[in-house]
Amino acid sequence: MPLIHIVVVLIVVGVLLWLVNRYIPMAASIKNILNIVVIIAVVLWLLRAFGVIGALSNIRT
Repeated sequence: MPLIHIVVVLIVVGVLLWLVNRYIPMAASIKNILNIVVIIAVVLWLLRAFGVIGALSNIRT
């Protein structure tokens, strides 16, 4: 996956998360949960994009 694609996706996700946090009225606890879920999803996506998750699944104990 090209690095520019990863950067563009991160920028788009960041802007969308900022827009939701800024302009959609909701309770602070819901915003925190939403932020945590999006951050975890992006970190997992990044690990998979760089091949870390795929490499870990090939390890046998």
